[in-house]
Amino acid sequence: MCARDLATTHGDRLSERGPDAILVQMTTAQSLVGLDEILAARERIAGRVHRTPLLSSATASRFLREAGGPRLAGDRLYVKAEHLQKTGSFKARGMTNRIATLDADQRARGAITMSAGNAGQAYAWAGREAGVPVTVVMAAAANPTKVQACRDYGAEVVLEGSHVGEAFAALERIRAERGLTFVHPFEDAAVIAGHGSVGLEILEDLADVDVVVVGVGGGGLISGVATALKEQRPGVRVYGVEPSGAPAMTVAFAAGEPVPINPVTVADGLAAPFAGALTLAMCRRYLDGLYELDDATILAGVRFGIDRMKQVLEPAGAAALAAVLFGRIPIRDGERVAVLASGGNIDTARIGELIAAAEPLPTSLGGGRRDD
Repeated sequence: MCARDLATTHGDRLSERGPDAILVQMTTAQSLVGLDEILAARERIAGRVHRTPLLSSATASRFLREAGGPRLAGDRLYVKAEHLQKTGSFKARGMTNRIATLDADQRARGAITMSAGNAGQAYAWAGREAGVPVTVVMAAAANPTKVQACRDYGAEVVLEGSHVGEAFAALERIRAERGLTFVHPFEDAAVIAGHGSVGLEILEDLADVDVVVVGVGGGGLISGVATALKEQRPGVRVYGVEPSGAPAMTVAFAAGEPVPINPVTVADGLAAPFAGALTLAMCRRYLDGLYELDDATILAGVRFGIDRMKQVLEPAGAAALAAVLFGRIPIRDGERVAVLASGGNIDTARIGELIAAAEPLPTSLGGGRRDD
Protein backbone atom coordinates (compact mmCIF):
# COMPACT_ATOMS: atom_id res chain seq x y z
CA MET A 1 0.00 0.00 0.00
CA CYS A 2 1.26 3.45 -0.84
CA ALA A 3 2.02 5.70 2.11
CA ARG A 4 -0.17 8.47 0.74
CA ASP A 5 -3.21 6.25 1.39
CA LEU A 6 -2.35 5.11 4.90
CA ALA A 7 -4.15 6.09 8.10
CA THR A 8 -2.31 8.07 10.74
CA THR A 9 -2.79 5.35 13.34
CA HIS A 10 -0.05 3.11 11.88
CA GLY A 11 2.87 2.61 14.28
CA ASP A 12 3.34 3.03 18.00
CA ARG A 13 4.39 6.46 19.17
CA LEU A 14 6.87 6.84 21.97
CA SER A 15 5.45 8.12 25.21
CA GLU A 16 8.74 9.75 26.21
CA ARG A 17 9.65 13.21 25.00
CA GLY A 18 13.26 12.24 24.35
CA PRO A 19 13.01 11.46 20.64
CA ASP A 20 11.39 14.80 19.92
CA ALA A 21 14.59 16.54 20.92
CA ILE A 22 16.48 15.15 17.94
CA LEU A 23 13.80 16.19 15.44
CA VAL A 24 15.27 18.87 13.22
CA GLN A 25 12.61 21.42 12.40
CA MET A 26 12.57 22.53 8.78
CA THR A 27 11.91 26.23 8.40
CA THR A 28 10.37 27.93 5.39
CA ALA A 29 13.79 29.37 4.61
CA GLN A 30 15.35 25.90 4.34
CA SER A 31 15.40 24.63 0.78
CA LEU A 32 15.51 21.08 -0.49
CA VAL A 33 18.87 19.63 -1.41
CA GLY A 34 19.48 20.28 -5.10
CA LEU A 35 21.31 18.53 -7.89
CA ASP A 36 24.10 21.12 -7.74
CA GLU A 37 24.78 20.20 -4.11
CA ILE A 38 24.88 16.50 -4.99
CA LEU A 39 27.31 17.13 -7.84
CA ALA A 40 29.52 19.20 -5.51
CA ALA A 41 29.41 16.47 -2.88
CA ARG A 42 30.52 13.87 -5.40
CA GLU A 43 33.55 15.96 -6.24
CA ARG A 44 34.31 16.47 -2.55
CA ILE A 45 34.23 12.75 -1.69
CA ALA A 46 35.80 11.47 -4.93
CA GLY A 47 38.80 9.28 -4.22
CA ARG A 48 37.76 8.87 -0.58
CA VAL A 49 34.89 6.44 -1.12
CA HIS A 50 34.36 3.67 -3.65
CA ARG A 51 32.50 4.03 -6.91
CA THR A 52 30.60 0.82 -6.34
CA PRO A 53 29.72 -1.61 -9.16
CA LEU A 54 26.27 -2.14 -10.62
CA LEU A 55 25.78 -5.89 -10.43
CA SER A 56 23.05 -7.78 -12.26
CA SER A 57 21.12 -10.96 -11.58
CA ALA A 58 19.49 -13.09 -14.26
CA THR A 59 18.28 -15.47 -11.55
CA ALA A 60 16.35 -12.73 -9.74
CA SER A 61 14.64 -11.80 -12.99
CA ARG A 62 13.77 -15.43 -13.63
CA PHE A 63 12.38 -15.92 -10.13
CA LEU A 64 10.17 -12.89 -10.56
CA ARG A 65 8.93 -14.00 -13.97
CA GLU A 66 8.26 -17.59 -12.91
CA ALA A 67 6.30 -16.33 -9.91
CA GLY A 68 3.94 -14.57 -12.31
CA GLY A 69 5.65 -11.20 -12.27
CA PRO A 70 6.85 -9.05 -15.17
CA ARG A 71 9.69 -9.89 -17.52
CA LEU A 72 12.47 -7.40 -16.85
CA ALA A 73 14.43 -5.71 -19.63
CA GLY A 74 17.43 -7.79 -20.59
CA ASP A 75 16.10 -10.53 -18.30
CA ARG A 76 18.16 -9.04 -15.48
CA LEU A 77 17.61 -7.22 -12.22
CA TYR A 78 20.32 -4.64 -11.53
CA VAL A 79 21.80 -4.29 -8.04
CA LYS A 80 23.76 -1.22 -6.93
CA ALA A 81 26.35 -2.75 -4.63
CA GLU A 82 26.68 -0.28 -1.76
CA HIS A 83 27.29 -3.21 0.57
CA LEU A 84 30.77 -3.15 -0.98
CA GLN A 85 31.25 0.50 0.00
CA LYS A 86 33.75 1.69 2.60
CA THR A 87 32.52 0.66 6.08
CA GLY A 88 30.07 -1.77 4.46
CA SER A 89 27.28 0.67 3.62
CA PHE A 90 26.30 3.71 1.57
CA LYS A 91 26.65 5.91 4.63
CA ALA A 92 30.35 6.48 4.04
CA ARG A 93 29.33 8.85 1.25
CA GLY A 94 27.18 11.26 3.22
CA MET A 95 29.24 11.12 6.38
CA THR A 96 32.46 11.85 4.50
CA ASN A 97 30.80 14.88 2.95
CA ARG A 98 29.45 16.07 6.31
CA ILE A 99 32.79 15.76 8.11
CA ALA A 100 34.40 17.69 5.24
CA THR A 101 32.06 20.64 5.93
CA LEU A 102 33.19 21.12 9.56
CA ASP A 103 35.20 24.26 10.23
CA ALA A 104 38.64 24.21 11.87
CA ASP A 105 37.34 24.75 15.41
CA GLN A 106 34.68 22.05 15.05
CA ARG A 107 37.23 19.63 13.65
CA ALA A 108 39.57 20.23 16.59
CA ARG A 109 36.84 19.75 19.21
CA GLY A 110 35.32 16.70 17.54
CA ALA A 111 31.92 15.47 16.43
CA ILE A 112 29.24 13.38 18.10
CA THR A 113 26.42 11.35 16.57
CA MET A 114 23.78 8.78 17.48
CA SER A 115 23.41 5.59 15.50
CA ALA A 116 22.07 2.05 15.34
CA GLY A 117 25.39 1.15 13.74
CA ASN A 118 25.98 1.99 10.08
CA ALA A 119 25.94 5.78 10.48
CA GLY A 120 28.22 5.48 13.48
CA GLN A 121 30.68 3.32 11.58
CA ALA A 122 30.70 5.73 8.65
CA TYR A 123 31.23 8.80 10.86
CA ALA A 124 33.96 6.96 12.79
CA TRP A 125 35.77 6.06 9.58
CA ALA A 126 35.30 9.49 7.97
CA GLY A 127 36.50 11.19 11.15
CA ARG A 128 39.56 9.00 11.36
CA GLU A 129 40.44 9.70 7.73
CA ALA A 130 40.05 13.46 8.28
CA GLY A 131 41.71 13.56 11.70
CA VAL A 132 38.46 14.47 13.49
CA PRO A 133 37.65 12.75 16.82
CA VAL A 134 34.20 11.13 16.72
CA THR A 135 31.98 9.96 19.57
CA VAL A 136 29.12 7.59 18.76
CA VAL A 137 26.22 7.17 21.20
CA MET A 138 24.27 3.93 20.82
CA ALA A 139 21.50 2.28 22.78
CA ALA A 140 22.70 -0.39 25.19
CA ALA A 141 21.18 -3.17 23.07
CA ALA A 142 22.91 -2.09 19.85
CA ASN A 143 24.21 -4.74 17.41
CA PRO A 144 27.53 -5.84 18.98
CA THR A 145 29.16 -6.31 15.58
CA LYS A 146 28.40 -2.70 14.67
CA VAL A 147 29.51 -1.45 18.09
CA GLN A 148 32.88 -3.13 17.67
CA ALA A 149 33.22 -1.81 14.12
CA CYS A 150 32.72 1.76 15.35
CA ARG A 151 35.48 1.24 17.89
CA ASP A 152 37.74 -0.39 15.32
CA TYR A 153 37.36 2.67 13.10
CA GLY A 154 38.59 4.80 15.99
CA ALA A 155 35.43 6.21 17.53
CA GLU A 156 34.65 6.45 21.21
CA VAL A 157 31.42 4.49 21.69
CA VAL A 158 29.01 5.28 24.51
CA LEU A 159 26.35 2.63 25.15
CA GLU A 160 23.52 4.14 27.15
CA GLY A 161 19.74 3.92 27.31
CA SER A 162 17.09 1.37 26.46
CA HIS A 163 15.65 3.48 23.62
CA VAL A 164 16.49 6.42 21.39
CA GLY A 165 15.20 9.02 23.87
CA GLU A 166 17.59 7.93 26.60
CA ALA A 167 20.46 7.60 24.13
CA PHE A 168 19.85 11.12 22.85
CA ALA A 169 19.80 12.47 26.40
CA ALA A 170 23.27 10.97 26.84
CA LEU A 171 24.38 12.54 23.56
CA GLU A 172 23.18 15.97 24.65
CA ARG A 173 24.96 15.67 27.98
CA ILE A 174 28.27 14.66 26.40
CA ARG A 175 27.98 17.27 23.65
CA ALA A 176 27.46 20.06 26.16
CA GLU A 177 30.27 18.87 28.45
CA ARG A 178 32.85 18.64 25.67
CA GLY A 179 31.70 21.27 23.18
CA LEU A 180 31.28 18.71 20.41
CA THR A 181 29.42 19.30 17.14
CA PHE A 182 26.35 17.13 16.63
CA VAL A 183 26.37 15.51 13.19
CA HIS A 184 23.00 14.02 12.30
CA PRO A 185 22.73 10.44 11.00
CA PHE A 186 20.34 11.40 8.17
CA GLU A 187 18.57 14.76 8.55
CA ASP A 188 21.35 16.94 7.16
CA ALA A 189 21.79 18.56 3.75
CA ALA A 190 25.45 17.57 3.45
CA VAL A 191 24.66 13.97 4.36
CA ILE A 192 21.79 13.79 1.85
CA ALA A 193 23.94 15.35 -0.87
CA GLY A 194 26.69 12.80 -0.30
CA HIS A 195 24.22 9.93 -0.46
CA GLY A 196 22.81 11.38 -3.68
CA SER A 197 26.04 10.45 -5.45
CA VAL A 198 24.67 6.89 -5.55
CA GLY A 199 21.92 8.09 -7.89
CA LEU A 200 24.42 9.81 -10.15
CA GLU A 201 26.33 6.56 -10.55
CA ILE A 202 23.19 4.52 -11.26
CA LEU A 203 22.31 6.85 -14.14
CA GLU A 204 25.84 6.78 -15.49
CA ASP A 205 25.85 2.98 -15.54
CA LEU A 206 22.20 2.43 -16.52
CA ALA A 207 21.06 5.52 -18.39
CA ASP A 208 17.74 3.99 -19.47
CA VAL A 209 16.69 2.77 -16.02
CA ASP A 210 12.92 2.86 -15.48
CA VAL A 211 12.51 1.90 -11.82
CA VAL A 212 14.80 2.27 -8.79
CA VAL A 213 13.92 0.72 -5.41
CA VAL A 214 15.53 1.90 -2.18
CA GLY A 215 15.20 0.92 1.48
CA VAL A 216 14.00 3.71 3.77
CA GLY A 217 14.91 4.44 7.37
CA GLY A 218 15.11 8.12 8.20
CA GLY A 219 15.03 8.98 4.51
CA GLY A 220 18.52 10.40 3.94
CA LEU A 221 19.51 7.87 1.28
CA ILE A 222 16.33 7.82 -0.77
CA SER A 223 16.04 11.63 -0.63
CA GLY A 224 19.44 12.11 -2.21
CA VAL A 225 19.11 9.25 -4.69
CA ALA A 226 15.64 10.30 -5.85
CA THR A 227 16.79 13.89 -6.35
CA ALA A 228 19.82 12.84 -8.40
CA LEU A 229 17.68 10.56 -10.55
CA LYS A 230 14.58 12.69 -11.07
CA GLU A 231 16.39 15.96 -11.71
CA GLN A 232 18.21 14.31 -14.61
CA ARG A 233 15.68 11.70 -15.76
CA PRO A 234 12.19 12.83 -14.64
CA GLY A 235 10.50 9.72 -16.02
CA VAL A 236 12.29 7.27 -13.73
CA ARG A 237 10.09 5.94 -10.92
CA VAL A 238 11.55 5.74 -7.42
CA TYR A 239 9.96 3.51 -4.78
CA GLY A 240 10.80 3.23 -1.10
CA VAL A 241 10.62 0.13 1.09
CA GLU A 242 10.21 0.20 4.88
CA PRO A 243 9.98 -2.54 7.50
CA SER A 244 6.41 -2.87 8.72
CA GLY A 245 7.76 -2.62 12.24
CA ALA A 246 9.57 0.65 11.54
CA PRO A 247 7.44 2.71 9.12
CA ALA A 248 8.82 6.13 10.07
CA MET A 249 8.36 7.69 6.63
CA THR A 250 4.93 6.11 6.15
CA VAL A 251 3.74 7.58 9.45
CA ALA A 252 5.23 10.98 8.54
CA PHE A 253 3.48 10.94 5.16
CA ALA A 254 0.16 10.23 6.84
CA ALA A 255 0.62 12.89 9.52
CA GLY A 256 2.18 15.48 7.23
CA GLU A 257 5.10 15.91 9.64
CA PRO A 258 7.76 13.86 11.42
CA VAL A 259 6.33 11.63 14.14
CA PRO A 260 8.44 9.69 16.67
CA ILE A 261 7.82 5.93 16.54
CA ASN A 262 9.08 2.89 18.39
CA PRO A 263 10.84 0.85 15.67
CA VAL A 264 10.92 -2.93 16.10
CA THR A 265 12.53 -4.80 13.21
CA VAL A 266 15.36 -7.15 12.37
CA ALA A 267 16.49 -4.53 9.82
CA ASP A 268 18.25 -2.31 12.34
CA GLY A 269 19.73 -0.19 9.55
CA LEU A 270 16.19 0.94 8.69
CA ALA A 271 15.01 1.32 12.30
CA ALA A 272 14.86 5.11 12.37
CA PRO A 273 12.92 6.60 15.32
CA PHE A 274 11.40 9.18 12.97
CA ALA A 275 11.66 10.59 9.46
CA GLY A 276 13.23 14.01 9.19
CA ALA A 277 11.38 17.14 8.14
CA LEU A 278 13.81 17.71 5.28
CA THR A 279 13.78 14.09 4.13
CA LEU A 280 9.98 14.02 4.36
CA ALA A 281 9.71 17.10 2.17
CA MET A 282 12.07 15.61 -0.41
CA CYS A 283 10.30 12.24 -0.40
CA ARG A 284 6.92 13.92 -0.88
CA ARG A 285 8.34 15.70 -3.90
CA TYR A 286 10.18 12.83 -5.57
CA LEU A 287 8.84 9.41 -4.47
CA ASP A 288 6.37 7.47 -6.58
CA GLY A 289 5.36 5.09 -3.80
CA LEU A 290 6.29 3.73 -0.40
CA TYR A 291 5.74 0.10 0.59
CA GLU A 292 6.16 -2.03 3.70
CA LEU A 293 7.63 -5.51 4.19
CA ASP A 294 7.55 -7.72 7.25
CA ASP A 295 10.80 -9.06 8.66
CA ALA A 296 10.42 -12.56 7.24
CA THR A 297 10.09 -11.15 3.73
CA ILE A 298 13.11 -8.89 4.20
CA LEU A 299 15.11 -11.88 5.38
CA ALA A 300 14.18 -13.73 2.19
CA GLY A 301 16.19 -11.04 0.41
CA VAL A 302 19.16 -11.80 2.67
CA ARG A 303 18.86 -15.50 1.83
CA PHE A 304 18.55 -14.86 -1.91
CA GLY A 305 21.65 -12.66 -1.85
CA ILE A 306 23.69 -15.40 -0.19
CA ASP A 307 22.24 -18.40 -2.02
CA ARG A 308 21.93 -17.01 -5.53
CA MET A 309 24.17 -13.96 -5.84
CA LYS A 310 26.89 -14.94 -3.37
CA GLN A 311 26.56 -11.46 -1.86
CA VAL A 312 26.18 -10.96 1.91
CA LEU A 313 23.57 -8.29 2.62
CA GLU A 314 22.35 -7.21 6.02
CA PRO A 315 18.54 -7.14 6.37
CA ALA A 316 18.34 -3.40 5.69
CA GLY A 317 20.49 -3.88 2.61
CA ALA A 318 18.24 -6.64 1.28
CA ALA A 319 14.87 -4.89 1.71
CA ALA A 320 14.70 -3.41 -1.80
CA LEU A 321 15.72 -6.71 -3.38
CA ALA A 322 13.09 -8.59 -1.37
CA ALA A 323 10.38 -6.13 -2.37
CA VAL A 324 11.00 -6.83 -6.06
CA LEU A 325 11.32 -10.61 -5.63
CA PHE A 326 7.95 -10.72 -3.84
CA GLY A 327 6.21 -8.58 -6.45
CA ARG A 328 5.50 -5.67 -4.11
CA ILE A 329 6.77 -3.00 -6.53
CA PRO A 330 4.67 -1.96 -9.55
CA ILE A 331 6.79 -2.95 -12.54
CA ARG A 332 5.68 -3.37 -16.15
CA ASP A 333 6.97 -5.89 -18.67
CA GLY A 334 10.15 -4.74 -20.38
CA GLU A 335 11.16 -2.19 -17.73
CA ARG A 336 14.75 -1.84 -16.58
CA VAL A 337 14.88 -2.11 -12.79
CA ALA A 338 17.61 -1.43 -10.24
CA VAL A 339 17.55 -2.08 -6.51
CA LEU A 340 19.93 -0.57 -4.00
CA ALA A 341 21.79 -3.04 -1.81
CA SER A 342 22.51 -0.47 0.87
CA GLY A 343 24.64 -2.40 3.33
CA GLY A 344 26.34 -5.65 4.26
CA ASN A 345 27.06 -5.23 7.97
CA ILE A 346 25.37 -8.39 9.13
CA ASP A 347 26.01 -10.04 12.47
CA THR A 348 27.82 -13.13 11.19
CA ALA A 349 27.02 -15.08 14.34
CA ARG A 350 23.32 -14.78 13.47
CA ILE A 351 23.36 -15.61 9.76
CA GLY A 352 21.97 -19.10 10.25
CA GLU A 353 19.24 -17.81 12.54
CA LEU A 354 18.28 -15.03 10.12
CA ILE A 355 18.15 -17.31 7.08
CA ALA A 356 16.05 -19.84 8.99
CA ALA A 357 13.50 -17.11 9.74
CA ALA A 358 13.17 -16.08 6.08
CA GLU A 359 9.90 -16.38 4.19
CA PRO A 360 10.10 -18.88 1.31
CA LEU A 361 10.40 -17.22 -2.08
CA PRO A 362 7.36 -17.36 -4.35
CA THR A 363 9.28 -19.88 -6.53
CA SER A 364 12.07 -22.15 -5.27
CA LEU A 365 14.49 -23.63 -7.80
CA GLY A 366 16.71 -25.28 -5.15
CA GLY A 367 20.48 -25.61 -5.22
CA GLY A 368 23.00 -22.90 -4.53
CA ARG A 369 24.97 -22.21 -7.70
CA ARG A 370 26.44 -18.81 -8.36
CA ASP A 371 24.25 -16.42 -10.35
CA ASP A 372 25.29 -15.75 -13.96
